[in-house]
Amino acid sequence: MQTQTHHDQHGRYATAGSVADFKHNLAAIRARINAACERAGRDPSGVRLLPVSKTVPEDRIRMAYAAGCRQLGENKVQEAYGKWEAMADLTDLNWSLIGHLQSNKARDVARFVTEFHALDRLSLARTLDRRLQQEGRALDVLVQVNTSGEDSKFGLAPDAVQDFVRQLPAFSSLRVRGLMTLALFSSDAERVRQCFVLLRTLRDQLRQDAPEGIAMDELSMGMSGDFEIAIEEGATIVRVGQAIFGARATPDAYYWPAGQKRP
Repeated sequence: MQTQTHHDQHGRYATAGSVADFKHNLAAIRARINAACERAGRDPSGVRLLPVSKTVPEDRIRMAYAAGCRQLGENKVQEAYGKWEAMADLTDLNWSLIGHLQSNKARDVARFVTEFHALDRLSLARTLDRRLQQEGRALDVLVQVNTSGEDSKFGLAPDAVQDFVRQLPAFSSLRVRGLMTLALFSSDAERVRQCFVLLRTLRDQLRQDAPEGIAMDELSMGMSGDFEIAIEEGATIVRVGQAIFGARATPDAYYWPAGQKRP
């Protein structure tokens, strides 16, 4: 039986309100990761679960931490920065930025983010590199690719990625680890799958002649509704929010107002 999407569950997940809830949800997601790996003949240790905590308040993030979460993904820099400051006592809690980044927010990112999934232009790479050098830090980055061809999404066109990657060694504070994409948001599993196939194929091509110092090991793809399909197609990082934390009280329109691109 072909793996289906779970986009019909969008907004229906029960809110996790205790450490026990988070442990249950994390175990359930890891079981689904393991099952997807088994179908694909993969080792589950090759897939990292990145819980996405956007819109989740501090008290519930602390529950997730108590349940074992040590790396969290956020879409908005300002929201992530506030949480980082509020939870500075959790010294081993790390933050990934997975949403579109404006260059004027690069200074904040350089201070605390450990992983950035949405590098999509040289001007941003240049600004980030400069800010990171000022902070004496380095940053793991993934290049965002628009595999669905939708105007509403950020990311490089697939045919522009190779030239872009070739220029990244100039930015010594950026540790390029691989690629990221957001698939088509659709109940048509085959159309969703093709987005992931395209990213994996592109990654495999880039591996053939990646510049020195550029790694193409990571594929960040798949979210709550489609991460199992992503794993079957080679995902090494899956970004799961609502299936762990519960439905967001804030609608998607808050993050993606009408007419704006999705990060």
